[in-house]
Amino acid sequence: MKDSTKYLIISLLTFVVGFIFLRYAYLLNGKYPFAQEVVLIILGTVATIAITAALLNKQSEVELEKEQRVKIFELKSNIYFELIDFIEKIITKSEIDDKDLISLEFLTHKLSTIASPEVLMEYSEFLNKIQETSADDKISAIESDEISASLAKLCGKIRYDLIVKEPQYSNKILKVIESNIKKL
Repeated sequence: MKDSTKYLIISLLTFVVGFIFLRYAYLLNGKYPFAQEVVLIILGTVATIAITAALLNKQSEVELEKEQRVKIFELKSNIYFELIDFIEKIITKSEIDDKDLISLEFLTHKLSTIASPEVLMEYSEFLNKIQETSADDKISAIESDEISASLAKLCGKIRYDLIVKEPQYSNKILKVIESNIKKL
């Protein structure tokens, strides 16, 4: 059971018991209107405190979730951009050496911790393209275009993972990316 659920149950139980006690005190003081008013003031105060506590607890929970989502977003975007920058470096120097493959391996580990399943599947396809081109350690212009095309598809999945969460947009984005690739 979540902490907030436990807190809610305890608060509700305390409120019900307190209400029953104060109701009893109210009825007991039926002959004394001033005492009844004091009991009603206490009952109103307790109700206000309970509602305020519940609202503050929920607000804190929502803010923590928001902070968590922001941190995850930042982590994902940093790793994704690190990958894109790394691929740019490889393509601009037109070769892949063992050091680059080791760096790519560590980027793969980082991606495996935060990426969505769709990104990981597309990344697997991307790695296949890198492995094909790394056989001779040189990257020709055609291989560079193939890597860029594969990276563009990966970027579509990354965009979907970071920003858009609706499947119909994912398909539209992928079509736009593929048409941009064909133009190049």
